[in-house]
Amino acid sequence: MKKIALLGCGAIGSQIALAIDSGKIPAQLTQIYDQSKEASEKLVSKLKNKPTIVENSHLLSSGPVDLVVEAASQQAVKDVALSVLQNRKDLMMMSVGALLDESVFEILSDACKEFSKNIYLPSGAIAGLDAIKSVKDELELVTLTTTKHPNSLKDAKFFETSDISLDKIDTQTIIFEGTASEAVKLFPANINVAALLSLVGLGSQKTKVKIIADPNTDKNTHQIEVKGKFGEMNYSIQNVPDSTNPKTSRLAILSSIETLRKYCSGGITIGT
Repeated sequence: MKKIALLGCGAIGSQIALAIDSGKIPAQLTQIYDQSKEASEKLVSKLKNKPTIVENSHLLSSGPVDLVVEAASQQAVKDVALSVLQNRKDLMMMSVGALLDESVFEILSDACKEFSKNIYLPSGAIAGLDAIKSVKDELELVTLTTTKHPNSLKDAKFFETSDISLDKIDTQTIIFEGTASEAVKLFPANINVAALLSLVGLGSQKTKVKIIADPNTDKNTHQIEVKGKFGEMNYSIQNVPDSTNPKTSRLAILSSIETLRKYCSGGITIGT
């Protein structure tokens, strides 16, 4: 049975832990860490099989674990990911936006090769990544339009220098238009889907992103348009926000659970 360590005890991390504890993911959760000791203790109190709360994030990969799950932040990836690989552990990463920093991507990519370990990136809150990946060499256009309730966008770095007040928005309003690279930096907790599209497609500078705040929606909607020599793809995903964290789509949580279940189970694999 695979041994799993967890970095981050928020909405995603907690649901992963509960899925392991229930047996949905055939693994053993051995160690957890969160910057908030209270969050770690709260999660452990919900579990039948109690993992150890370690004193710092680097200790997660120092013990006998097979994979570390990052469900914390882009900064956590930059702080911890390399040491996980150096300790010869696999890594499942939720804060994919960190990889749009070219230096981070190159360092972790090289480390995967040097230490013969893998980084797993769940498809998160969108669909169609298999198809986009398969036509990568024939792509000419990739655009993402994301629509969320204003509450789902609160506290984003973008608003530190913007005159837009989310509390005053009373109709559908375009908040941002730019590249995926810009979007991921300005909305680090809201737009990891843009990072995933970039990594499988045209890259972060050529992937176009539009973010819309809509006070009349109760969904997180992602509309993706892809064009190229192969033809065209257009699809829309409407996600229910997680009940404990409106910044996170329920689909992102389910995707992470399925990725981890597949890692721990083996057997027949569907999709590229």
